[in-house]
Amino acid sequence: MDPDDLDGGTPDTHRPSDQDSSPANGTATRTVGKPDRHASLVRLLTELSTERDQRGEPALAFLGQGYRLLEQNSDGGALGTQYLTMVEASPYGICVHQRGKVVFVNSATMRFVGANVSTEIIGMHITDLVDAGSQDALLARIGSLVSPGSFSEPTEMTLRTLQGRRVTVESQAVLTTWEGKPAYQVIMRDLTTQKAAEAGLRFQAALVGHASDAIIATSPEGLVTSWNPAAEAVYGHELDQVIGVPVAEVVGAPMSPRQVVAAGGVVQATHYSADGTALAVRVSAAEMFDGYVLLCADETAQRRAEAEFATVVETLDEGVLLVGPGGRIELANSAAHRIAGVPPGSLVGLESRTMRLHDEQGVPVPVDDLPSARVRRSGKVETGRVVQVRRRDGAHRWLSLTSGPLMAPGQSVPSVLTSFADITERRAISERLAYEATHDPLTRLANRTLALNHLRRTNADPAHTTTVMFIDLDKFKIINDSLGHTVGDQVLRIIGDRLRTAAGPSDLVGRLGGDEFLVITTGYTEAAEVRALADHLQRRLAESLTVHGRVLHINTSIGIVIAEPGDRRSADELLEDADLAMYQAKTFGPGRYAFYAPIMRKRVQDRFALEQDLRNAVAEGLVETVYQPVVDLRTGDMVAVKAKSCWDHPVRGPIDPAELAEISDDGDLLTVIGAEVLAKAAREISRWRADHGVHCNVNVSLSVRQLGDPTLLQVVQTTLEAAGLGPQDLSLDVDETALKDAADAVDALRKTGVRVTAERFGAGYSSLAQLCRLDLNVIEIDRSFVADLGRSSDAEPIVAGIMAMAHAVDLVVVAEGVETARQLEVLHELGCDWAKGPLVAPPGRVEDLKCAYEHVVR
Repeated sequence: MDPDDLDGGTPDTHRPSDQDSSPANGTATRTVGKPDRHASLVRLLTELSTERDQRGEPALAFLGQGYRLLEQNSDGGALGTQYLTMVEASPYGICVHQRGKVVFVNSATMRFVGANVSTEIIGMHITDLVDAGSQDALLARIGSLVSPGSFSEPTEMTLRTLQGRRVTVESQAVLTTWEGKPAYQVIMRDLTTQKAAEAGLRFQAALVGHASDAIIATSPEGLVTSWNPAAEAVYGHELDQVIGVPVAEVVGAPMSPRQVVAAGGVVQATHYSADGTALAVRVSAAEMFDGYVLLCADETAQRRAEAEFATVVETLDEGVLLVGPGGRIELANSAAHRIAGVPPGSLVGLESRTMRLHDEQGVPVPVDDLPSARVRRSGKVETGRVVQVRRRDGAHRWLSLTSGPLMAPGQSVPSVLTSFADITERRAISERLAYEATHDPLTRLANRTLALNHLRRTNADPAHTTTVMFIDLDKFKIINDSLGHTVGDQVLRIIGDRLRTAAGPSDLVGRLGGDEFLVITTGYTEAAEVRALADHLQRRLAESLTVHGRVLHINTSIGIVIAEPGDRRSADELLEDADLAMYQAKTFGPGRYAFYAPIMRKRVQDRFALEQDLRNAVAEGLVETVYQPVVDLRTGDMVAVKAKSCWDHPVRGPIDPAELAEISDDGDLLTVIGAEVLAKAAREISRWRADHGVHCNVNVSLSVRQLGDPTLLQVVQTTLEAAGLGPQDLSLDVDETALKDAADAVDALRKTGVRVTAERFGAGYSSLAQLCRLDLNVIEIDRSFVADLGRSSDAEPIVAGIMAMAHAVDLVVVAEGVETARQLEVLHELGCDWAKGPLVAPPGRVEDLKCAYEHVVR
């Protein structure tokens, strides 16, 4: 419905004056310019008086006051002015609209819509002042008014202010006349305050209804008047069971709200639920105008958790300290007292700074660097800090600390919670493992790993010249073989101790393994100084030493590398170069040293090239087999023939068998050459024996790879059958260093009847126990021992010891490499069985054997 069509007339074009006056009470009043407007108000009041008496509505009651005012006075103008004054002073908004246009508003309406003067509203369409959501309901209400004096029910409506805001009002419309024409009077009451109050009440009710704590209201006498759902959950009583019941009865414990208030308003109490469960409750009480309100917080779970937490903390193996904001210890568990070495309970109340802490370097930790100070300063958790605590009993313990801030309600400065584990034993184990990982277990010197790491650091320092000395004990294997590993180990320990004391305090002394040692120093810059150090070390190490009653003399070979600042060689390369220099020193004889030179690396490269040439020679059949007689020193008879390989290099010329074996030892060449030598020697010696009527054994060396070949037995048997030899006619020579890993292969060979010789005995780690375990026939003393006979006082007892061991288990002893008559004489005196070497008979082709046989030493 359009309000313009309600009275069927035309809109009133009259507008009231814009002049306003102020009554004595300060309320703005509207001065009406025409007397007939007073009459309109009189008629409006007259039409509504009957309805007002019947309905008694608030808005119409206000109009009734105006009507009574008119009844008591006959001067319409004066009465109209008085009525308008009352309308202007009314808190209710009064608005008259005719044909949809506003024709009258009072001050309250102006305030509702944010107008300063009435002219801002007069003439506006009524729907311009009503929110779009309320317009349809407004039109429906005024459309329902059909007779003068009829009015609508009070209804909420939303106004739209001139500034675009929304205001909620309760409105009531009345159909009346204005200046003789139909109009609508709207009486409005501002609901803003009421709505806010209702919202507040609803909010409070929601808080009470949804609060997790029990909220109980009581009368002054302590009878329950209100009981929220949380109270039902906590105590197990329904609302209808507790209303009017003394609060002490429903909480299961003495409870006087008045006494709680008098005690400060907060008490801790034990209550009981309906099923008898004990509850730890914090009670807060406040007095109301009609009684008391109690807030009962169930802290049972919290108290249980606190008790469990306290039990857990107390049983922890880690120490726990709580340092309060003031720096005093407020909590300390038993482990904290035990680790600190103080009586139980003595830590609480102490200043945290009284605990004497030291860092990993042993420096006292400053007060401002203590865990509590650091955490307060940073506000962050710190983990894994390692410190040392020095206890009153003098013991030192290593601790691993974790500290973090703990801010309690109401605190402006955090407390600090610190837990710490005693890692003394763990640290000792870790240090021991770290030490063992970087040190030689026998001598306690630095091992290869630590030595290389140290060498990397020193060589990277541009301020230092680094010197590396690679030290090898000359003929140390003789000691192991003749005197046993126990003596050998003791010798290594003594050498290590001597090196440690002879080197400088800042030098690194290490053992690389076996009889190889290392000294790394940065204290020298001139070659002459390094030579003096090398001489000093060799003199010190050459001093006699006594082990198990035996007096021994040890010579050493030393390889030296000097790395100037800026040297680009890696630590591994420096060590390799020092090793090369040490081997160069050995070529000069025992007890010598040599400085590294690039030519030494060239020799290694030449050796590699030589190996490649040898491979080609083997493939082309250029490697020949020669034979060297083995003579019985007692009879002078040739008892065996040792087959060896020889090679005539196109550039270097003849390569002797020993060097050929050394070249071919790396890789599979020795296996290939060995297999060819075995087949050829068996064939040629078998034919030579038949041609000359001579009986002698055939000796052929076996490589480590051949010993591991699963077809070895079959190859040996096939070779013997093809050559027409018996198993007893063949002696397979196995390098003594390979015996410890070839016991099964040796046993298998011996079961076929083949003889087995321990070749180069003394160059490895054999012992009497090993000789007993292996089923051998012959041992061959290494040529290095024989070479010293007649020249070194140590050589003769060592060779005698080897022979004594061999003869003790019925083994034949062969002396290898006899070159001089003096050597041969000593061997005769020592009772050596067989011998071979240049003095006895040189190696030659098979056709040269008859001549050698006829001219052997007798």
